[in-house]
Amino acid sequence: MNRIKIILKDKEFLKKTFAITIPIVLQNLLNNLVNLVDTLMIGKLGETSIAAVGLANKLFFVYSLLLFGVSSGSGVLAAQYWGKGELLNIKRVLRIALLMGIGGSLLFAVPGFFFPELVMRIFTPLEDTILEGTKYLVIIVFSYPLTAVTLSYVSILRSMNYVKLPVVITGISILVNVFFNYCFIYGNLGFPKMGVAGAALATLIARIVECVTLLLLVYSHKAGDGKLGDFIHQKYDKAKEQGDKFLNKVFLSKYFNTALPVIINEFMWGFGVTMYSLVYGRMGDAATAAITITNTVEQVALVFFFGICHASAVLLGNELGSNELDKAEEHAKNYIFMMFILSIVGGIIVFLVRNQVAAMFDVSDEVLNYVILCITVFALYMPVRMVNTLFIVAILRSGGDTKASLMFDVSSVYLIGIPMAVLGGLILKLPIYIVYAMIMIEEVYKLIFSYIRYKKKKWLRNIVL
Repeated sequence: MNRIKIILKDKEFLKKTFAITIPIVLQNLLNNLVNLVDTLMIGKLGETSIAAVGLANKLFFVYSLLLFGVSSGSGVLAAQYWGKGELLNIKRVLRIALLMGIGGSLLFAVPGFFFPELVMRIFTPLEDTILEGTKYLVIIVFSYPLTAVTLSYVSILRSMNYVKLPVVITGISILVNVFFNYCFIYGNLGFPKMGVAGAALATLIARIVECVTLLLLVYSHKAGDGKLGDFIHQKYDKAKEQGDKFLNKVFLSKYFNTALPVIINEFMWGFGVTMYSLVYGRMGDAATAAITITNTVEQVALVFFFGICHASAVLLGNELGSNELDKAEEHAKNYIFMMFILSIVGGIIVFLVRNQVAAMFDVSDEVLNYVILCITVFALYMPVRMVNTLFIVAILRSGGDTKASLMFDVSSVYLIGIPMAVLGGLILKLPIYIVYAMIMIEEVYKLIFSYIRYKKKKWLRNIVL
């Protein structure tokens, strides 16, 4: 009760938290709602199509986690540089994020385009699923570089507390995506009927619109009209005037010491989680369709909690960069309490509406039952999972304690998650919801060690001195 009074009394903390959280929640909610709409629309094509698209998107899932690592690691530094008021260094961070994000996209887009069938065979041996997934993959890979550009800019804008602009852009791209889904999947309004390939084309068009709109709006700000304009139009020659190259060895060393563990963390964690998909893909289309639907529901259910995580990472990073260590420590306690209580409430709500949510999808009774049980597992683990996310993605990383986050995330997947998936799905051949519950044991492991690390306060430092 005392912590509640402290939180309610700190009006500035609440104002800043919700000023960042709400726009991020809206953006993530819009993104995940369009994924939900995609799944609903593709679901009318049958379970094989749902499974095919879900597995084809695992290639993007691994890439997106690499990209999330780049943007998160960059955001850690950008948030502290913003707190310190160093705009040119923020622009340096953006340049590196773009180079790494676009370069990384090619590593995934090239095999996805030239060897789509081989990629699909990694995830499933079912020929019909492979055929459908190939149609989707050869188109969707062209969206990867566009996503790299968009997420790099969005992560930097969030670190600078500019969170409303991405919401507007996401809203526009979603309308485009839904419209062209309607046109291309079923052949409406005179467009060709393309099935899963149509869904991929609609997403590609939406990503083009999203990226172009973002760049147009960002660069329309003029220097002198505020810090965003000053940041965008900051001249590189200002660094040269000081005898300093734009990307010098000292800066690169600081960037990679902080960001590289995050990048490795997300990529290795994503690669490990992809191993779960290899197990699901060998459990049949019903299991794969059920977990694909469950994952889509999860993303929608968690948008508010991820919004809090992003807000806490930004605010704690700003405070640490300004050397307000005591304030950062107190606010971290507030976020832990808020996340714990709110995620319990969220888990109860998800549990109560699980039947109605599952009934939204046009699937067989077998898949419907699997989805209900998987959502039940998700609801039970939600508090543990979200407190973990707050510790690892927000609190530890905000102070540059990225190596600890790397160790906890990666070890949990490879030492617990993957062995449990193989044991339950391939050896014991248990139902999908039990396999999913076994995998989630990794969250308990992470909670124990991330809390111990948090109490040591090694994250409580300024890394941009």
